[in-house]
Amino acid sequence: MEPVKIGDMIPHFSLPDQNGKIFDISSLIGKKKLVIFFYPQDGSLSCTREACYFRDMSETFEDTDAAIIGISGQSVESHKNFAESNRLNYTLLSDEINTVRKLFGVPSKIFGLIPGRVTYVADKTGKVVFIIDSQFNTQRHIDEALKIVLILKKND
Repeated sequence: MEPVKIGDMIPHFSLPDQNGKIFDISSLIGKKKLVIFFYPQDGSLSCTREACYFRDMSETFEDTDAAIIGISGQSVESHKNFAESNRLNYTLLSDEINTVRKLFGVPSKIFGLIPGRVTYVADKTGKVVFIIDSQFNTQRHIDEALKIVLILKKND
């Protein structure tokens, strides 16, 4: 399967969120801009830093009419604990068998060790307009995504 590229539509998927409810991406397509970030693991230092920076900037993302969605392979219970302990105010999705990770073409293992870290920004139609692929520069994911959704807001 080809990785998702700029200009592609966000693939359809459904996964359980941190509360165990099934989240379907089609519930947001046509309504919100999307910032979907794949991260390696709940609770690691860099993932916590990334998740908390998304939290800290969430009001700005909301002002641009963008929804933030984090996806990793941990369980619903792990996501719930991670969200609660870090006061995360956006959706975390549990992709325990890496179905959606594979659907997007995000690597399951980088350096043979950890899952890839990739962020996708899509407009309200669900078309991918930007991709950030940086394993170690977590702040860049948020900064770049925010720049793009601000540009999209100007064009609304």
